[in-house]
Amino acid sequence: MLKSHRLFQSEKVLTVVAFLFGAYHLLVVSGVISVSTMEMRLTHLMLAFVLVFARKPITPSLAANRFARGIDLVLIAAGVVASIWLLSRWKAIAFSGGMTNDTDYLAGIVIVALVFEAARRGVGLILAGITLLFFLYPFVSPYLPGILESRGYGFERVVAFLTTDTQGIYGIPVGVAATYIIVFTIFGALLSRLGAGEFFFEISFRLTRGMRAASAKSAVLFSALIGMVSGSAAGNVAVTGTLTIPLMKREGYAPHQAAAVEAVASTGGQIMPPVMGAAAFIMAEVVGVSYTEIMATGLLPALLFFATAFIVVHLRAQRSGIEPQTEPSSDPRSTGRVLFDGMPFIITFGLLVGLMLIGYSPFKASLWAMGAMIVSVCLWKRRIERDLLRQICGSIVDGANGVVTISAACAAAGIIAGVLGMTGLGSKIAVLIDMGSGGSLMIALVLTMVVSIILGMGLPTTAAYLILATVVAPALVKMGVPVLTAHFFVFYFGCISTITPPVALAAYVAGGIAKADINKSGWTAAAYAAPSFLLPFAFCFGPGLLLQGGWVANIAAVITGFLGVAAIAIAVIGVLHDRLPVLARVAAALAGVLLLFQDMISAAAGIAVMAMLWIFSHLRLRKNAY
Repeated sequence: MLKSHRLFQSEKVLTVVAFLFGAYHLLVVSGVISVSTMEMRLTHLMLAFVLVFARKPITPSLAANRFARGIDLVLIAAGVVASIWLLSRWKAIAFSGGMTNDTDYLAGIVIVALVFEAARRGVGLILAGITLLFFLYPFVSPYLPGILESRGYGFERVVAFLTTDTQGIYGIPVGVAATYIIVFTIFGALLSRLGAGEFFFEISFRLTRGMRAASAKSAVLFSALIGMVSGSAAGNVAVTGTLTIPLMKREGYAPHQAAAVEAVASTGGQIMPPVMGAAAFIMAEVVGVSYTEIMATGLLPALLFFATAFIVVHLRAQRSGIEPQTEPSSDPRSTGRVLFDGMPFIITFGLLVGLMLIGYSPFKASLWAMGAMIVSVCLWKRRIERDLLRQICGSIVDGANGVVTISAACAAAGIIAGVLGMTGLGSKIAVLIDMGSGGSLMIALVLTMVVSIILGMGLPTTAAYLILATVVAPALVKMGVPVLTAHFFVFYFGCISTITPPVALAAYVAGGIAKADINKSGWTAAAYAAPSFLLPFAFCFGPGLLLQGGWVANIAAVITGFLGVAAIAIAVIGVLHDRLPVLARVAAALAGVLLLFQDMISAAAGIAVMAMLWIFSHLRLRKNAY
């Protein structure tokens, strides 16, 4: 739960607000309460303002300052009053074709200002600064050179467009936060409260026990399971790293290596179906495809990402001389008993995926899954525990508190999307990338990668994707890349930015837990995830990696994809049977590139290079043995 400064005399007030916030949304998405789309979004952002300003101080140093608390109260009151006014006026504005009055304009100014402040407090200065740059564009565009020049817009028109239309602040991002994301944050909180985290960790530990790099492999599995519902790679590190990093250090990994492994695994959780860190819900809405298609498309790249992590940690352990560990679990139960006791969580995930596959919306599926989890927990324990209601209510509160910063990011992204749509800046950015690439798709992809990593640095997964989807993805679509592929390309680099220095947040959090040099942790994490920097390029040229080709292409993509990431992992760590010389590592990297790019000739060449490398390494090992 987010820590709050003492805005009110009692924490209970904020707890009640958060519970009402979460319960209201559950009732709306379940159909018990019926409201219009605009009413839902207005109410959602109003309540999010209350929680973010109550729980996040102006600055940490002013958390206990009375004057600062007074400012927070003013901001909360302004947000509530302005939102209620727009709630009373939105139908009249819509039916009149967008006609507004002075009070609407004043309420709009308040909402825009609060979005900036909520984004700054909830996410950070980076998002607030990026949003401000886009917000200023309509006013400075008449004075800009070249293609960026436009006729400009008045302040009143911009504010009205952003606050009274569903293409601005109350657009798709806030709509997704008010339906999909809040339900899944409550779902994740309920999993945590009912003990799913302990179950997943125990299963991961037992599955990898006796293997080389057992603790690191259990960290990869555990972080994948927890990370896909967390919505934040850095947040996932904070939750899982306290368990996994000490185990890896005790097994023999250097602190910066343990931090890097955890950071990479936690980042991968954001791209792992079925939840994919909540950003995939937004992708489904923006692209206009079913969520089931998003899940299917993201499956193979996610498996390749985690295959890379497994191979890297194994080779790293081999290079460091870390032997297999057979340390028993501290849990005295048998593995069969652990699985039996954890069946409520297995049933929950099975039902969640199954319902989405047969056509249920993600939030409807998650509601059924939560209900099934509660019932099955009671059945498995053969009793209804006294504190079950407290756990359910606590999950609603935790979920509501967890979504407020995402909602602030979504509202900020609404400003960016609104300015892009209003001014045509989005198409101009696409033209700039097209011009900069000289018509070369590969150069355009490289430019898009750089922009995606820069814009994604320091942002949670959802916020990063929201910006990239509106600013960068259209440039690739303009150059002929399929829409879904273009969005996956920027989504991946937005995720990877959390382990890309100089602002590798996930790696820095992990480095802090491991007591390692954070910069060394960041660069090591980026190296361990090296194949993932190539995957987005590969699936732009080979649809099989996104399972969008024919059966032959898809099967070939699975085989060459796994061989390709393995080859690059070998090149990064420098070990096959034994340590490899530099030229052999270069050959492994070349083979990996040839295998990942889906062409029969290049794949055959890659397999040939890897076969020769395997023979060379084996003969070298035998020679050294004598």
